[in-house]
Amino acid sequence: MKNSTFTIIVTIYNVEEFLNRCLESIVLQCYKNYEVIMVSDKSSDGSDKIVSKYEKNYKNFKRVYSENTGLAKAKNIGIQHATGKYIIFLDGDDFLEPDFLEKLSKEITDKEDVIRFQVQEVIDNDVRRYEENEFDNINGIEAFKKIINYHFVEPSWAYCYKRDFWNKNNFRFMNNCIAEDFGLTPLIIYKAKKVKSINYIGYNYVQRTHSLMSESNYDLRIKKMEDMLLQADFLKSKITNNKELFYRFINESLITYVTSLKYRDYRKYLKKMKKNHDIFKYIPKDNFKRKIKKMLIVISPYMFKKVFRGYYDKS
Repeated sequence: MKNSTFTIIVTIYNVEEFLNRCLESIVLQCYKNYEVIMVSDKSSDGSDKIVSKYEKNYKNFKRVYSENTGLAKAKNIGIQHATGKYIIFLDGDDFLEPDFLEKLSKEITDKEDVIRFQVQEVIDNDVRRYEENEFDNINGIEAFKKIINYHFVEPSWAYCYKRDFWNKNNFRFMNNCIAEDFGLTPLIIYKAKKVKSINYIGYNYVQRTHSLMSESNYDLRIKKMEDMLLQADFLKSKITNNKELFYRFINESLITYVTSLKYRDYRKYLKKMKKNHDIFKYIPKDNFKRKIKKMLIVISPYMFKKVFRGYYDKS
């Protein structure tokens, strides 16, 4: 729908159980100047029928077909079809609060390249809220200094993006990668001249028992490790200023994930990261607590995770 304020890109693959709630949360928005691009991968459940229903019943819902493309390529396809001034990503199993677009429309001043909003995690009947301090129109470097201290950093669905800014920089998710946001969102923030964050929780992130990220298939976990290393190389090739800030996030993300693997694989990939990423270089040691922490991590990230779980609070 031309002249829309927002394009909402919904990526859909085998989410029949959740998809009606997801799409209905868009229909029920108080603010109506939006278009929806439903990127429908070839699902084996009833997701495609639901997509067809919404495309038929609502003129501003458009279906775009893809086939076994994966999330990264699906998002890129959605971007190609977007015409709205701002882009929002919504996973097919998540949902929005009814006043989500209305709140965003009131906060946008046309100066922002990126607007960050807040997310709550939905796990069965439990809701976990993650509130943050607001900030207004600071550059991407200063914004990232704040964002890395919070719970969600790289998920693409935690932000609203000006489409002109996105296209000018030719941003693309790395195709065929798991955890594709890790390899792009830090670069987007790095490139942004103005970033705004609002203390409004409007996105509901649903944790599914059988989602890809909770999948018991260990081969997928190994692929994610390989993909994160590939994307880390890409990010480091693009980020040339304020490297310490961004490299710290990249390296700590790699350390965090590698410790979740089986011990033999942990040792294999840690060795690779030490060689290719100087993995411990950017861990901060600017006070006594951090010096001790870094020393313990260098000795054994695996043991540090097991014994000192507080490391994962980003402190």
